[in-house]
Order: sequence, then structure tokens, then C-alpha cells
Amino acid sequence: MTDRILDGLSRIAELGGPVVLVLLAVAIAALAVVLYKLWQFAAAGVGRHKALRRAIAAWDRGERGAARDELRASRSYLAPVIDMALTAPDAAESQTRLTAEAEARFAGLERGLRFLDIVAQLAPLLGLFGTVLGMIEAFRSLQEAGSQVDPAILAGGIWVALLTTAAGLAVAMPVALVLSWFEGRMDAERVLAERAIATIRAPMGAPRETGPVPAAAIHA
Repeated sequence: MTDRILDGLSRIAELGGPVVLVLLAVAIAALAVVLYKLWQFAAAGVGRHKALRRAIAAWDRGERGAARDELRASRSYLAPVIDMALTAPDAAESQTRLTAEAEARFAGLERGLRFLDIVAQLAPLLGLFGTVLGMIEAFRSLQEAGSQVDPAILAGGIWVALLTTAAGLAVAMPVALVLSWFEGRMDAERVLAERAIATIRAPMGAPRETGPVPAAAIHA
């Protein structure tokens, strides 16, 4: 198995040069980060805030008891922040603290996205660098051929050189697409957190506790 892998890598190096090997390593690293981020988003429940939304809506209506019950049922990673908001004093300092707590959780989810951004920007440049090196090698071979110029030498060199550009684009495009999706999800999470904190700090409905109706009220 090891011999096959080494043989395959040597063929890739012969075909596209060392730049293709670098792009292959970058692609494997980017794939590992993408798979990890997908698992992390799923484990944190990104985008799954039904109970949390119900708690916020109940609080906005003034149903404090129902809001706390829904919040206890929530598995959202933002639930601790919202729980802090329910009991935090009405002050600018508490608003800043709640925002900082939410951002700390966002930072954990965004860890690794910067690497994907670097890959999306660097991969095409690596491909272009490989193309330049390949063109230099092709023209050098053409010069060494002297008067016995064979068009196949130049055509073959250009084909190999352009291969690195194609490889760079093949790595960059899917990474950029996945990165855009991750960033879109995080933007939606920030909007949800900001709206939730603002709603809890300034609800529309008057506070009222929900619970069993007293027996005296029933017989009245």
C-alpha cells in the first residue's frame, strides 16, 4: 500500500511538478477542516433553535414561565447566553457582557474558517506559479533543442504547465463555495443572537407568569 502511494505521488510530481504535490497536500488539509467544521456545526446545533425561538417569542409576549420552560428544553449552544440575559440586570454593562459571551461562542465555531479563506485565495496563485515554472522549463527545453525544434516539445511543456493552473482552480473553487456557506450560516447565527438579546432586554408584552390557575379563581 505504501509503495503504491509513493508511486502515485511520484507520477503526480513527474506530471505536474512539485507545485501539484503542494496543492494536493493543501486540498487534503482543506477537506479535513471542512469535515471537522461540518461535525462541529452539527454537534453545536447551528441552525437548530426551535425551542430557543419559542422561548424568545414567549418572553416577548410576557409569558415568563413559558419562556423559561422552553429555554430549559433547548439544546442550542446559545441557550446559556439567553439564560444569562433573562436574569441580567438592565444595564449597558450587562448588554456588553451578553454580546461578548455570544461572540465567544461564535469565535469557537469560526475557528478554521480563516484557513479555508487562505486556501481559496492561495490555491490559484500556487497554480499560476506552477504554470510559470512549467513555461520556463518548456522554453528552456526549446532553447536546448536549437535548430531541431520539435513543436511537440513546446506543446507538451505548455500542457503540463497549464495543468497546475487547473489544479489550483479545482482546489480553490469548492473551498470558496463551502467557505461562503459556512460564513452565511454564521451571519444568520449572529442575527439570531442579536435579535434574541434585544427582545429579552426590551420585550413588547407586559410580564406575566404562566402556570396552574388557583382554585379560588376557578370557583369565583
